[in-house]
Amino acid sequence: MDLSIGDLARKTGVKVPTIRYYEKEGLLDTPLRTEGNQRRYGASDLDRLRFLRHCRDLGLPMQAIRELMELSQHPNRPCNDANRIAEEQLTAIRARIAHLKKLETELVRITASCKGGSIAADCNVLKAFGDHSLCGDDH
Repeated sequence: MDLSIGDLARKTGVKVPTIRYYEKEGLLDTPLRTEGNQRRYGASDLDRLRFLRHCRDLGLPMQAIRELMELSQHPNRPCNDANRIAEEQLTAIRARIAHLKKLETELVRITASCKGGSIAADCNVLKAFGDHSLCGDDH
């Protein structure tokens, strides 16, 4: 397989500048170059970029992705560390969901306070956005 950076971007859904960033950060190997200095990628680059993309889609931070990639280079090691990384991400996602639920509750309360008048008359929504003390909960 011999892919240009554009081909790699199309096949993975990762933008070209992001591919270059991953190379600069050492998450993708420096690609071979043609005589015309064009980057060329192989099947392993495609697999690695798909892995990176999926990790990012799952919200993993770059450090966790680095650790997972390092782990993948040692197939005989136990998978406890990979599982730990996944569990840490799950905990972080659950915390974000709890925070978003609080925000949802507050926004429902704020929107329900609208009496349908004019902004100049007495807009409860703008008041709530302007004064945190009017919120029903600490979010």
